[in-house]
Amino acid sequence: QVQLVESGGGSVQPGGALRLSCAASGRIFRGNTMGWYRQAPGKQRDLVATITSSGSSNYADSVKDRFTISRDNAKNTVYLQMNSLKPEDTAVYYCYFRNFNTYWGQGTQVTVSS
Repeated sequence: QVQLVESGGGSVQPGGALRLSCAASGRIFRGNTMGWYRQAPGKQRDLVATITSSGSSNYADSVKDRFTISRDNAKNTVYLQMNSLKPEDTAVYYCYFRNFNTYWGQGTQVTVSS
């Protein structure tokens, strides 16, 4: 089992920035992928960004050039730096971890509103 603890959500005005963190613990093996998905009210859960343990990253087109994903393998922690936030970024953001199985965090709310 893998446990995920998220932090860093909140409310911000359009154009602002937030940083999300997610720490993984438990049975963690090399070769895993961590990342973030988000789900807005009434919509499906969508990919935001992922990063492998070797540092290869993948972004949704809607967040490229605004969001940056990174990770600290020594701490088993993934970060999402979100800049130039827009109202359409408002959603619950879920941490994601995959090795032999897939695990999800409890979700953290991000609200972008003036």
